Amino acid sequence: MPLITDEQVILDLSGADRHEATRALAERLVASGRCTDLDAFIADVRERESKMATGLPGGIGIPHARSAAITEPSLVFGRSADGIDWGAKDGPATLVFLIAAPEGGGDAHMQMLPKLARALMKKDFKAALAAATTEAEVVRIVEAEVALDPAPDAAPAAAPAASAPAVAATTPDAGPAPAAPTAPPAGAPASAPASAAASAAPAAAVAEAPRSLNLVGVTSCPTGIAHTYMAAEGLENAAKAAGHTMKVETQGSAGSTPLSAAEIAAADAVIFAHDLPVKDAGRFAGKPIVDVGVKKGISDGPALVAEAERMAEQWRAHPQLAAEAMAAGPAVSGGLATKVDSDASTATKVRQWLMTGVSYMIPFVAAGGILIALSFMLAQFAIGEQGAIEIVKYGLLKEGEFNITQNFSPLSLTSWAALLFVIGGAAFGFLVPILSGFIAFAIADRPGLVPGIVGGSIAATMGAGFLGGLVTGIVGGLVARWISGWKVHKGVRGVMPVVVIPLLSTLITAGLFITLLGRPIVALTDALNDALSSLTGTSAILLGAILGAMMGFDLGGPVNKVAYAFATAGLAGAGAAADSPQLLIMAAVMAAGMVAPLAMALATTVRPKLFSEPERENGKAAWLLGASFISEGAIPFAAADPVRIMSSSVVGSAITGALAMAFGVGIRAPHGGLWVTPIMGSITQVLLFVVALAVGVAVMASTVIFLKSRDSRLAEVEAVATV
Repeated sequence: MPLITDEQVILDLSGADRHEATRALAERLVASGRCTDLDAFIADVRERESKMATGLPGGIGIPHARSAAITEPSLVFGRSADGIDWGAKDGPATLVFLIAAPEGGGDAHMQMLPKLARALMKKDFKAALAAATTEAEVVRIVEAEVALDPAPDAAPAAAPAASAPAVAATTPDAGPAPAAPTAPPAGAPASAPASAAASAAPAAAVAEAPRSLNLVGVTSCPTGIAHTYMAAEGLENAAKAAGHTMKVETQGSAGSTPLSAAEIAAADAVIFAHDLPVKDAGRFAGKPIVDVGVKKGISDGPALVAEAERMAEQWRAHPQLAAEAMAAGPAVSGGLATKVDSDASTATKVRQWLMTGVSYMIPFVAAGGILIALSFMLAQFAIGEQGAIEIVKYGLLKEGEFNITQNFSPLSLTSWAALLFVIGGAAFGFLVPILSGFIAFAIADRPGLVPGIVGGSIAATMGAGFLGGLVTGIVGGLVARWISGWKVHKGVRGVMPVVVIPLLSTLITAGLFITLLGRPIVALTDALNDALSSLTGTSAILLGAILGAMMGFDLGGPVNKVAYAFATAGLAGAGAAADSPQLLIMAAVMAAGMVAPLAMALATTVRPKLFSEPERENGKAAWLLGASFISEGAIPFAAADPVRIMSSSVVGSAITGALAMAFGVGIRAPHGGLWVTPIMGSITQVLLFVVALAVGVAVMASTVIFLKSRDSRLAEVEAVATV
C-alpha cells in the first residue's frame, strides 16, 4: 500500500495552531483506516514535539511520531496559504508533512521515509508541492521522490543518471562558487594538466581553489524518522557546494550503513549532528570533530563545513593535536549522560549542565556509599554498634592497632571494615571535584575539565561542599569556554588546549573561589547542614512528604531528578551516625521513587480487567523495576492515563516519603532499592523501610483502582443513557 493517497492530501490546511492542524491531518489517517486511535496518536506526536520543535527553515513542518495506533507507515500532506507556526525560527510553515510510523516499523516502506526527509531539502521539490493544483498531483510528486529502491538486478548506473538533473538544478542555489558542474578537477589533482591544456582560466581557478577535503559525518534524532536524514542531506549538499566529498552515516529508523574503517581513516574531519549518543564513537578517535545538535545540520550546513575546514587545517598544521585527541578519548561530548541542547533556553541549559555533573557523580556516590555502609555493618558484627562508629570514624585511619596499611588481617572483620571504609571514603572524596568538573565539561567540553575538577577539589577542601562544586563548575566552564573562543595567532593555537586554556581558566576559577566566593558559600553550607541537623518531628515529616511528591510527580523527569540530586549530593556530608539527616533524606527519596511502579504492578494484579493487555504485561515487569528503584517502570501507565496515574503517584509517594522520615530510616546507598536494604544496619530499619514503602504502594494502588473503576462505571451509565 502506498505511503500517501489522494485522501491524505489537504491543499487548504488551516488551524489556530500546530496542534489543531496536526489533528486535522491525523483525522485523514483515521478516515483511511491507518490510525486506530486518534487521541493516542496525537499524544505521541505531542510528546515528540515536546522534545524538539519539528518546524524547519524554509516554511516546512514535519510533525511525526512512532505510535501503536498506526497500522502502517503513512504520510499526510497539508498546504497552508497563511502559514502555521511550527516552531521554526524563520517563520511559519506552509508545507506540512505528518509522518506516521507504526511502533514496530520495519517493513520496506520505512525505507521511503528517509527519502522524503532528503527530498524536503531540495528547492525544486518544495516548489513543485507549492504549485500543485490537485491532490493527485501532490501524490505523484511525493511518490517520485520516495519510490521503493529498484530490484538488486537493476542496472546500477541508472540511479546516478536519473538523479543528476535534480542535483544540477539545486547546485546554483548554493552559490556561484561551484558553477562548474564537473567534480574531477577538485577531487583529482592529476587531471589539472589536462584542464590547463584545454583552458588557461579554468586551470588558474583550480590552482587557486582550496584543498578538497574528505569529510565524514553521523546524524541522529530521537525518533530517527526525519531530522536524521534531512541533516545528512544538508551536510552533503554543503560539502559538495564547498568542493569537498562527504559521506554521512545516518543512525535512524531505516537502519544504518556504518562508515568503513578506511573511510574514517581517510577523513580530514568529522561532523556529528545528533541528539542521541553516537554509536561506537571510538571509531573517530584522533580526528577533528565538529559536534552539534541535529537541527544545526539542517539549517547551518555551510557553517559546519566551514568549521570542519578550519579544524582540518589546524590539525594539519599542528599534528600533535591528533595525538592529544587520541589520548583524551573518542568523541567525548558525543557520550554526555545528559545531552545539552544548544537551542534550549538559558534556564534549560543550566539544568542540563547541573544534571550532567550529577550523572557523572552518581557512580562515585554509589561506590562510596555502599562500601561505607558495608564497613559499618561489618564493624557492628565485630565490636558492636557504638564501638564500630568510633573506630570507623577515628581509629581506622590513624596509626595504631587498626591501621590497615600496616596491620591488615584477612581473618579479622575489623580489618575488612577498615578496608571498606577507607576505599569508600576515598570514593566519596571525589564527589565534589567530579560534580564540578563535569558541570564545566557540559559547558565548555574538554577544556572545562581541569578548572572544574581543580576548583571542585578546592571547594571540598574549604568545606564548601555540594554548593561549592556547583559554583566552581559553572565558573570554570564559563571561563574555559570564554578563553577557548579567543582569536589567537596561528602559532599559539597548538598550545591553547594543553597549556593556555587549562592554565588561565584554573587560575581564574580557583583564585576567584579562594579569595571571593568561597567564604560566603562555606557559611551558607554550614547553615544548611545545621538546618538539616535540627530537623525533627513535623519539619522532617514535611520535608519527606515534599521530596516524596517530587519523586512521584514525573517518574524520572526533571522534578524527580531534582529531588534525587538533592538526596545524593547530601550523602557526601553525612555523619557516621545511622540517623544522620542526609541518610534519612536518601531513604525517603529512594522509598518514594519505588512506589509508582510497585503500585501499578499491584493494581494490574488485583484488578486486571481495568487494564489493557499491554498494561498487564508492563505490570509484571514493574514488580522488578519498582523493587530496583527504577521509577520509569510506571511511565507506560502514566503516558496512557496521565491524570489518574500521576495524581495517585504524588499522593502515594508523598505518604511514603513522610513515613520514612517519621520512622527515622536511613541509608547510605544512593540506588538499588530493596536489594541494598541489608546494608541499613539493623533488621528494624529494614522493616520500617518496607512498612513505609508498603503503605504508599497500597494507597496509590487503591486510588488508581478506585478512579478507574468509577470512571468505568460512569462510562457504562453514559452508554446506557445514550442508547
